[in-house]
Amino acid sequence: MDSLQDGFFVADHTGAITEINDAFAEITGYGRDGLPYRAPYPWVDDVRAATTRLDTLRRDGRISTEIVIRCRDGERRAVALSIGALNADRAEHRVYIGALRDITADQAAAERERTVARLATAISVARSIDEVLAVTLTHCRSTLDAQRLMAVVWPADDTGPAVHVAGEPAVGGWDDLGPDWRRTFEDARDWLPLTATPVGAVPSEGTTRGFVAVLSGARDVVVGIEHRAPRRVNDADRQFVTAVVGHLGLAMQHVRQFETARETSLTLQRSMLPPSDLPPGFAVRYEPAVTPLEIGGDFYDVLPVGEHVIGITVGDCVGRGLAAAAVMGQLRASARALLLTGAAPAVVLEQLDAVAKFIPDAFCTTVFVALVDTAAHTVHYSNAGHVPPLLAGPSAPPELLSDGRSVPLAVQRNTPRPQASRPLPPGSSLLIYTDGLVERRNQPIDLQIERVAAVLADTAEQPVSAVADHILARLAPESGFDDDVALVLFRPVPPPLVIDREADSRRLGEIRRSLGDWLRANNLPDDLIADVVLVVNEACTNSIEHGYRGQANGRVRVEAEVRDTNLIVRVSDSGSWKPPPADPGTRGKGLVLIRTVADHVDLNGTPEGTTIEVTFEVR
Repeated sequence: MDSLQDGFFVADHTGAITEINDAFAEITGYGRDGLPYRAPYPWVDDVRAATTRLDTLRRDGRISTEIVIRCRDGERRAVALSIGALNADRAEHRVYIGALRDITADQAAAERERTVARLATAISVARSIDEVLAVTLTHCRSTLDAQRLMAVVWPADDTGPAVHVAGEPAVGGWDDLGPDWRRTFEDARDWLPLTATPVGAVPSEGTTRGFVAVLSGARDVVVGIEHRAPRRVNDADRQFVTAVVGHLGLAMQHVRQFETARETSLTLQRSMLPPSDLPPGFAVRYEPAVTPLEIGGDFYDVLPVGEHVIGITVGDCVGRGLAAAAVMGQLRASARALLLTGAAPAVVLEQLDAVAKFIPDAFCTTVFVALVDTAAHTVHYSNAGHVPPLLAGPSAPPELLSDGRSVPLAVQRNTPRPQASRPLPPGSSLLIYTDGLVERRNQPIDLQIERVAAVLADTAEQPVSAVADHILARLAPESGFDDDVALVLFRPVPPPLVIDREADSRRLGEIRRSLGDWLRANNLPDDLIADVVLVVNEACTNSIEHGYRGQANGRVRVEAEVRDTNLIVRVSDSGSWKPPPADPGTRGKGLVLIRTVADHVDLNGTPEGTTIEVTFEVR
């Protein structure tokens, strides 16, 4: 028995172990000097489970299982235990023969294989370097006692390496890494790719602080695995790290290709979006899905197509990435060309159907086309399978524009594209958007649309650009949008105000009333209206009293317009101002008042006349 590698022992009918061989003592650390060993045995790790096994043995006469024992030096080992009774018929005089086989290494190897398999599956769907590192650390933490996984990426322009870290301690950049790690990462760029090398070894102790490997043939990506504390590593550890590094190399290559394609798609998509110089009353927003999700094929366009007519296109192509961006670009360009011909929205969609049939992957694209007449305050529209827009009136709750609706592009249909029209009264808001704004997993889309409508109702008196920002902020999930969002928001803007009156103080009341009516038509807040009327009244008074000084046939001109978040008012005359007296007394405070109330004042005086331009921020 002593010549065998497995541990053998003999136990009597009480369970007391009376004989052991040398292998048993080597496995457990308990030798012959401690015999007999009585239950519960000193190497038992789980007393309750051991008692159950002993009862089973007494009842059945045999047992075979795998258990974990606690050796004399405190180390835990996995062993295969097999026990059988020699004389099962005489329970009171039974003798048991048992065998122990150390399977710790076998189990560790099997667990490493399972870990590598799980890791390969998990990182294959990662979409960013940070996600790859986090997933890898999760699977390697216990096997390698790892506390941190680092990746250093050198950009092509060699502007300085980017550092990505999973685990603790976190770092903010290259300079935050310790000098030893920086030197190791730089040296690793000369090593053989995909070769895991122990680093930071203490020769006197034979320990290492981690592994480092370069992942790419270009030697621009180096990863480091840091142990929680310096430790000894064996061949099994090295084989495990080598397998992990191989999967990391593939995952990093996939992620970098993905990020390059996404950036290219995003650049292409942004280059195809219309410029930021929009007609008055419009606000547009484009919000790409959060990294690392691929961009979609969402697009929008706003362009003047007539003296008082503005064309709007909002669409969503099927698919993601470069393919969707290419389809989006072709359809958007085609829609723009068709709108510039003066075609009605339904006709534009009819002709886009023909275009889509010749564009691969354009099938089932949804598009909303509208023509806004800013003079008649109407919108004519046609909808090809797109999410219905919202129209919020100044005195009515928001409603869906569900008329003029038909199937997406290139889908078989038997009737012409329908078209509908709606009035756009002053103060109303028209919101056209893509489904990324309202579609959520496990949430009804109707509920999300109601949330958008509530934002429109709550922000009716705010500038149109502020409303667009509020919609994105209040509809965005905590983790960010998981699909691209494009939206176009329009609010009818009354034409710029022009008041031209005689320079007569008796006309000031008329000027104040006309200005107040125009400001209220623009849905400006009451406190701002009061400030503007006060400033304009003072500027007109100055023109009458100081510009003309009682001269006949003089005129005062007031012009006002809203530009996004600013209200700009100009008061001009053609008079000749006299220098103010050295001591104006209680008079001559008009310009001081104007500068105090307005956000910005620009005064331009010439011999031909004077113009004062004041700017108010519309909050």
